[in-house]
Amino acid sequence: MYDHGDRVELVATTDPHTALVPGDQGTVRALHPADTLGGRRLDVNWDSGSRLTLLLDEGDEVQPAPRP
Repeated sequence: MYDHGDRVELVATTDPHTALVPGDQGTVRALHPADTLGGRRLDVNWDSGSRLTLLLDEGDEVQPAPRP
């Protein structure tokens, strides 16, 4: 799905406390598969400085970032 170093763009997040908005971009740190802690988690270093981890099985969504 996504690998370390991939560039992604935020489509949607269910986190009401983040300043991230759809269209924000970042670089993938890690993808964690579903396990006993819950669903798939995507760690991202966002260009804005945020390090918000997305919960892909709980409504958060990204897509590959467009190439410049």
